[in-house]
Amino acid sequence: MTTKVIHEAALEQVNKLGENSAEFVIRPLYYGYGNTLGNSLRRVLLSSIKGAAITSFSIEGSTHEFAAIPGIREDVVDIMLNLKNVRVKSHSDAPVELTLEIKGKDQSEKDGDKRVVAGDIKTTADIEIANPNQTICHIDDPNYTLKMRFIVETGRGYLSIEKSSEERIHSDMIALDCVFTPVLRVRYKVENTRVGQDTNLQQLTLVVDTDGTITPEQAFEEAAAILVNQYAALAGNTTVDTAPAPGSSEVEDEPGLMMPIEELTLSARTTNALLNNGIKTVRDLVVLGDSDLKELKGFGTKALDEVKEKLTELNI
Repeated sequence: MTTKVIHEAALEQVNKLGENSAEFVIRPLYYGYGNTLGNSLRRVLLSSIKGAAITSFSIEGSTHEFAAIPGIREDVVDIMLNLKNVRVKSHSDAPVELTLEIKGKDQSEKDGDKRVVAGDIKTTADIEIANPNQTICHIDDPNYTLKMRFIVETGRGYLSIEKSSEERIHSDMIALDCVFTPVLRVRYKVENTRVGQDTNLQQLTLVVDTDGTITPEQAFEEAAAILVNQYAALAGNTTVDTAPAPGSSEVEDEPGLMMPIEELTLSARTTNALLNNGIKTVRDLVVLGDSDLKELKGFGTKALDEVKEKLTELNI
């Protein structure tokens, strides 16, 4: 079954706001579709974009998360919290094991504790660390050598510590709960806009901030693809022919489409119903499908049949 309903929205602008932040402007949208698209994209961006995180780790000399480690200023719980803030990008779908080995400050270095950061982790060709200055812990004993192992995995959404514990690759490692999504923040606003004589339209502005392991553009495109795949699976064999966007040359170049509704010589009731719903010209009328027209206030089946008969008569 094929139904003609609504015009395509266009990604009109992509504005770079920062290294990991971008603004996406989508227009024109029929009234109400700004919030429909904005809320859908926001939810998918925050919950379903693929990312990577440290899911478990071990420290030589420590067997559980409540231990204190001689030579380390922080306890294991503090280290766990710091590791959850390490932003990791993985090019492998399989778990990857990383290591870290670092000694406390020697006499040639300035006094004070040795700061251990994410950049000290020995990465592989499959792993990148987006925030190498993220603190892991401090070594307060110059004779102590910190040895750690990490497991990096990919996933979507949130992984609870219970689930992470059940799926640990190494039973001697301490599990972490983690958020895989590389999208830190999404906000959107919907504004009224116009295209030509069409004033009952909307513009969606979406701002996406990521953690640096993925660009906002990549995250936006992946979210849109996820929504397309989900809805395509539900649509079955039904297809939709999208009408030209309001104000597009495809519509404006056709003769007769700028004719006022009053000149169609429709019944007074049908004409008034169209005018009261903001439909002033034939062009305003033809971009709407049958289902859109039926939803107009005061516009019934008889009015729809009358309009279709008139448009057929005019070869539109």
